[in-house]
Amino acid sequence: MSEELPVYAERVLEVAERIPPGRVMTYGDVAEWLGEGGPRQVGRVMALYGAAVPWWRVVRADGVPLPGSERRALEHYRSEGTPLRETPSGEPRLAMRRARWDGRGAGDGGDEAHI
Repeated sequence: MSEELPVYAERVLEVAERIPPGRVMTYGDVAEWLGEGGPRQVGRVMALYGAAVPWWRVVRADGVPLPGSERRALEHYRSEGTPLRETPSGEPRLAMRRARWDGRGAGDGGDEAHI
């Protein structure tokens, strides 16, 4: 990470990099995992600095792909096998119950359980 990044931004981006392929965390999940900030602060960091990390893995809580980047995000979700569902109108959404990751992995002493 760059020395020029604010400390909070660096921490948010580190969490984004830890999210395994095929899984997601909401903006609020990231803030909760860090123990500081909130969804808006995480969203701001991702908007300003997130291009260098797997930005598509940090999402809105409603499972709607990032407006303006839906096509690219969906390409990533499909290639990674991220659980998706269709709305009644046929639009793809993240299947949040199955896709959500709680921040624990094999190296953390936990399993990759859902939130």
